[in-house]
Amino acid sequence: MDLTNPLIYGVPCFIAFILLEITYSYTHGDKDLYVWKDLMASGAMGIGSAILGPLLKVTVLIVVFNFTYELFNPLVDGVRTNIMGYESFGYAWYIFLLCQLADDFTYYWFHRANHEIRVLWAAHIVHHSSDHYNLGTAIRNGWFTLLYKPFFYMWMPAVGFPVEVVIFALAIESFWQFQLHSQYVPKMGWIEKIFNTHTMHQVHHSQNVQYLDKNHGGFLNMFDKIFGTWKELDDDVEVKFGVIHAPQSYNPLVILTHEFKDIWADVKKVDKLSHKLMYIFGPPGWSHDGSTMTVKQQQRLFKQQKQANPEVSFSRPN
Repeated sequence: MDLTNPLIYGVPCFIAFILLEITYSYTHGDKDLYVWKDLMASGAMGIGSAILGPLLKVTVLIVVFNFTYELFNPLVDGVRTNIMGYESFGYAWYIFLLCQLADDFTYYWFHRANHEIRVLWAAHIVHHSSDHYNLGTAIRNGWFTLLYKPFFYMWMPAVGFPVEVVIFALAIESFWQFQLHSQYVPKMGWIEKIFNTHTMHQVHHSQNVQYLDKNHGGFLNMFDKIFGTWKELDDDVEVKFGVIHAPQSYNPLVILTHEFKDIWADVKKVDKLSHKLMYIFGPPGWSHDGSTMTVKQQQRLFKQQKQANPEVSFSRPN
């Protein structure tokens, strides 16, 4: 089956909606929503992703997926048959829905890994590095994630989903993720029970301690709820967007590489191999001497302090 990748239409749609949001913000007295230098930095990284994406999809994603599909779903008497013994999936409408659900499950763990493994966080932090939350931030994507993302999804063609259906599901996920990056959509009642919404994604982009590493889901919030990472936006809490240690630069190359430089500096300052490996593959914030804290450590401290002195503002340890 020959499917057109919906992301072919993504770039003009993304630009149109960003321009629409900019216009709306300026005509409704919200001129601080966008900062031009910040938008230009996001745009530069978005353009880089748009250029590198198709190249890597041909050389990495499609090659990896096709190889995996062919390996695990060989032709047996002219019929694609999975090595587990069942006929590989076809193109019925329910297969598309099942594949989309499998994609969302995979996206959850891919996204969560990007927050909990420091070397992956070094690639993903690019997306969180702006202290502005708007549709422009949606296109601020790290280039290095394109190299390893396909490997999280290899299991899908391996179990029998056709490659083009998997790529179609990935594209739909990207569209949903893009439109989440707006502050102009309020809470939406019963929809919040099922879907990952704009206010939930605001939580995800917040650097408030209680919100860190929450709401990793794609278009559903069920996996966050199942695995304990869901958090509703509290209307009484002022949200501060961005990351704790921002790059302090609008230079795209600095934004893309600053966390890798910090990892290298941490690796060089210790002698034990186990410490070096933890600085690379451990959770962000881990330190061999306790000088900095992981998200879970900070959240435990935050909870303890709130219980002891609820009226006192939390002082971030890192």
